[in-house]
Amino acid sequence: MGKSRKSFTKDYKVAAVKLVTENGLSCAEAGRRLGINPNLIHRWKGLMEAEGEEAFPGHGNLTPLEQEVQRLRLENKRLLMERDILKKAAAFFAKEQK
Repeated sequence: MGKSRKSFTKDYKVAAVKLVTENGLSCAEAGRRLGINPNLIHRWKGLMEAEGEEAFPGHGNLTPLEQEVQRLRLENKRLLMERDILKKAAAFFAKEQK
């Protein structure tokens, strides 16, 4: 069987990034001290720089941008259904009038 994937909490990720940013350690040194791959710390650091407080939303927690996209997709689906219903109704009533 394969290895199970480790998951890290938001607090753990933030603390690991702080080792690099505030304590001046390299990602490699921080990775050795924590026993994790230095590439993870490098990736987490990039996310923290790019997204700030919204980094690491967790499973099922969407960023505000993703929430907006999800809301717009649902609205678009609803509007397409309404349009199709109106098209069918218009065709039905046009047929009745002839």
